[in-house]
Amino acid sequence: MNEIIQAIAVYALPVIFAITLHEAAHAYAAKYFGDDTAFAQGRMSLNPMRHIDPFGTLVLPALLYITSKSLGYPMLLGYAKPVPVDYSRLRNPKKQMAFVALAGPMANFIMALGWIIFALLLSKLQVTELYPFKVAQAGILTNCVMFVFNLLPIPPLDGSRVVYALLPNRLAAQYAKIEPYGMFIVLGLLVLQLLNYWFVPMMALTQMLLRWTAFPFRLLLG
Repeated sequence: MNEIIQAIAVYALPVIFAITLHEAAHAYAAKYFGDDTAFAQGRMSLNPMRHIDPFGTLVLPALLYITSKSLGYPMLLGYAKPVPVDYSRLRNPKKQMAFVALAGPMANFIMALGWIIFALLLSKLQVTELYPFKVAQAGILTNCVMFVFNLLPIPPLDGSRVVYALLPNRLAAQYAKIEPYGMFIVLGLLVLQLLNYWFVPMMALTQMLLRWTAFPFRLLLG
């Protein structure tokens, strides 16, 4: 129980930031390209309460972590309230839905970079307390995982919107039919540990991109 409480204390802030900015980025991108549905519903907001789903964001991840930890491979899966986007209101729906979809993961990538810079600042200021470093590490990991997971090309995840935008209309229509079963597919892949074939190379690529992006800040703050 103490381990779980400590994990919550470290991950709570990074997770709330990661979810909130991810969803707000979708809303902002949608409004930029012509759909103000999310804006009208107050979802283009940095208020976490507008994005957090009590069950999907809090209860489900905790239950999965507790039950799966006993099996030897801790598993975290959750979701926020989806941002409502009316793609038909975008100025160029098929093309711009990819940009709206990518806005969320890109927000997570930028936040991961922000947590790296925060950790560099802590080192520069010679902070010796371990807690803020653990929070920074949690922020980097959380946002990397959200970045990679949401780029998974299975509907309704963000990666699927990019694939849909790139496919010819006929193939895109067939591809979209998977969406009602998408989360069951994801759950099945997760339980069977087949998502490793996506996560392992994508996490390595993401971390490499972050190292390159953070390099100037390391020089400046080193």
